Amino acid sequence: MKKARQNGFVMLMVMAALILIGFEMFVLARSSNTIVFQTNSAYVESCEQNLVASALAWAKKNIENENQTSFNKTIELSLADMNIQRAALSVFVQRAENKPAEVQITTSCSRGRQNLRHKKKYGIGPS
Repeated sequence: MKKARQNGFVMLMVMAALILIGFEMFVLARSSNTIVFQTNSAYVESCEQNLVASALAWAKKNIENENQTSFNKTIELSLADMNIQRAALSVFVQRAENKPAEVQITTSCSRGRQNLRHKKKYGIGPS
């Protein structure tokens, strides 16, 4: 009878340990999901900032060179060299007489289930 009680006690201890391990795994999995979400958010935001900076540099170069072919129309810029997957970048340069150029930049980037779209106008004056 004593051996059966001892085996029962060991079985209860093993079950309690398994329950604790299961709870710890649940908490860790929840934490890791939060970390993955925050990592994806940071990635998407940094991609968006890089796209805007690249578009502004491209627009400034074309405005300084007086490249009339890139004015008053939307131009889709290639992102192949930037190696950003699931992203798009378009630039619309508008330049009126005796006024600084205005650039409208539209970006879209995503990772996982997170999507970030950005559309904003910037003024580019003479350098």
